[in-house]
Amino acid sequence: MHILLATDADWIVDEVVNALGGTDDTFTVCRDGRVVADQVRDREPDLAVFDLQAGSMGGMAVTMSLRLDESSGALPHVPVIMLLDRAADVHLARRCGAEGWLIKPLDALRLKRAAKAVVNGGVYTEGVPVDAAPVESMIGEAGELAEARADDAESTEEEPANAG
Repeated sequence: MHILLATDADWIVDEVVNALGGTDDTFTVCRDGRVVADQVRDREPDLAVFDLQAGSMGGMAVTMSLRLDESSGALPHVPVIMLLDRAADVHLARRCGAEGWLIKPLDALRLKRAAKAVVNGGVYTEGVPVDAAPVESMIGEAGELAEARADDAESTEEEPANAG
């Protein structure tokens, strides 16, 4: 498997390579997100792992750029795992089209699970309820997303508690 990793942090390179590297696995490390599309053109990766905070072009911008190039036919589809700094960043990963995301700190077990799920066409998410679907699958006909959000709001209301 060939993995494209975009980060400017050495510790992330170490964590990802140690967790996902096997005897037949290869890595391309991009320290500048602006060269990711060129790397995908040169050698199509089986998986891309992007750090949310990476130099001049972080994981969200890189993923959005790849998805735009994919939609125009300029690049193939590349499964993406985004490495998030905090749970509050989940909405960024959902909106840009990443198939998976992990919240730092990282560990080998979670990285392996995420990679396996995403490479096999699935999703891997952290920081959202188990039954929450990725944004792409939630958007259907105009209005369906708004109805789903309204249903969610109703189901999460708390009942008033009686004192006594």
